[in-house]
Amino acid sequence: MTNLPLLILCAGFGKRMLNLTINSPKPLLVIDNITLLKNTIYFFKMVGFKEFLINTHYLHHKFEEYLYNDLNDIEISLIYEPKILGTGGAVKNIFNYTNNKKLCVVNSDIFWQNRNLSDIKNFLINSHETTHCKILLSKNINFLGLKKNKGDFCINNGIISNYNDKSEVIFFSGFQIVAKNIFNNTNKIFSMNEIWRNLITNKNLKGQLTKSKILHIGDKKTFEDA
Repeated sequence: MTNLPLLILCAGFGKRMLNLTINSPKPLLVIDNITLLKNTIYFFKMVGFKEFLINTHYLHHKFEEYLYNDLNDIEISLIYEPKILGTGGAVKNIFNYTNNKKLCVVNSDIFWQNRNLSDIKNFLINSHETTHCKILLSKNINFLGLKKNKGDFCINNGIISNYNDKSEVIFFSGFQIVAKNIFNNTNKIFSMNEIWRNLITNKNLKGQLTKSKILHIGDKKTFEDA
């Protein structure tokens, strides 16, 4: 399906999970007898991904132990951040570990399911045409779990713009394609939100809506209800 590597963002502290992440990174929490991390890896392996990269910071040794004991059959590169770089800085840093000029990035707090397969595959069909960044979006009705009262973006004919109160509520699904060139002239530590805002200004942020329901494990309540 794609020759792009997949970065799974796993460096965060998982603070919204409260006591659940005192001794365990959020991606290693278990739902339906599978960790969020393994769910993500197995799902995207079904999609066709072969190269997996994981950035770590908080309790990073837990990931080393987990991969050695539970995921030693899959080629995965762990990239430790001594100082947390933010989502944008983390993605920029990963290009130091791959020769690809583009990669896919996924948040580690989405519980992917078979119903999402066709949406992800459709999203990736024209990945070679992505010159800057393309994000997968979900309408409010299809976005389950933790969400805000306001949407993240607006979309019109595949072009992303800033959300406004009169717009339909649409959320970022947690999956995107990014090109290395969008990180030119950026700092070491920054959020992807800064990149998205700059791309929106020049109409270079593209998007696509998912038709299936996305489950976002964003806080302790959502985790316990899943």
